[in-house]
Amino acid sequence: MTSPSMPPRTDPPRSRGLVLGRIADAPVVLTPSWAIAAVVLTIVFAPTVRFYAPGQTGVIYGVSFAFVVLLFGSVFLHEVSHALVARARGQHVTELAITVWGGHTAFTGSLRRPRDAFWVAVVGPLTNLVLAGGFWFLFELRTGTVLVWLLCYAAAVSNAFVGLFNLIPGLPLDGGQMLAAAVWAATGSQDRGTVVAGYVGRVVAVGSVLAVIAVPLAQGGTVEPFLVIWAVFIGMFLWSGASGAIRSGRARARLAHLDVSTFMHPAATVPADGTVADTAAAGRGAGAWAVVILDGTGRPVGVVDPANAAQVPADRLTTTSVWAVAHRLPLEALLRSTSAGPDLVAGVVAAAPGTSVVPVVDETGTVVGVVLVREVLAAVRGTSA
Repeated sequence: MTSPSMPPRTDPPRSRGLVLGRIADAPVVLTPSWAIAAVVLTIVFAPTVRFYAPGQTGVIYGVSFAFVVLLFGSVFLHEVSHALVARARGQHVTELAITVWGGHTAFTGSLRRPRDAFWVAVVGPLTNLVLAGGFWFLFELRTGTVLVWLLCYAAAVSNAFVGLFNLIPGLPLDGGQMLAAAVWAATGSQDRGTVVAGYVGRVVAVGSVLAVIAVPLAQGGTVEPFLVIWAVFIGMFLWSGASGAIRSGRARARLAHLDVSTFMHPAATVPADGTVADTAAAGRGAGAWAVVILDGTGRPVGVVDPANAAQVPADRLTTTSVWAVAHRLPLEALLRSTSAGPDLVAGVVAAAPGTSVVPVVDETGTVVGVVLVREVLAAVRGTSA
């Protein structure tokens, strides 16, 4: 008998925007929100350019925009480093996106070891710190015009800020990923690491706003309204990411205790060329909750609908095809008897749009039972089915 194939991998929805190319077999997406950040930062940096080049009014915004390009280029390299190391550690990278907040790298698959998670996280800030050193070296050479010096200096400072800021130990920052990996290594629980780093991330979110207000007041200065507004936006972003991490960690902790055997019900099987009479006999003989239809290779391809089967007249049971009272299973509707935790839920979620019943097969591909989608999803939500 041919062993049935497992459900194909499904990637999460991609960010909307212009696809510039592919890196690590993932699309590089320039999102529309990037334009907002580009315009704002160009305007914000323009006065600095004007101060250092007062007689070159015509190039002020061009130079300012060049700085923005350098900044986002550095952030992009930050994300590329995440993607390459994640892929080297066995992850499937789904996208690299350039956004109003700089960028993000998305990948699927669970990291198996704390040190893998640590290296995927730390390589991003390290990339920025290396770039900061490189731009500072170019600045110290003092080659070219004062505008070239200015761009090198600004790129060095901004990369140093991005690198150091991302090392702050709170999710969703890279430092938070590193903290989560450290807690994981110390406790053996990846979920606990995520929750701890999420709460620290909330502290960082609030602290980033308070710092913009408290520091100038402590120094006898005045609070800059623009900086406060910008800090509030950053704080909201950090709070949202940290809160999402906490929810994710708690949800994964619940999922870790789920096992397919907890939800499995007896099932009977009939061949694809069988009749309704065959399904009735099979169901009674096995005390089955469901009757699964198998194709010629033994792969589950459909499930009998009991309500439809009950409507077939007795004199037509032996002549009515099983497919007259069944629905076809989507390719994703298949679980292994060893499925547990996130793998179990992922398999059920992938199948849910097309069926309410998911067959379970053992290592030989033999159907050993069925799982009801509603029962698994109820357990995930913490409710009764």
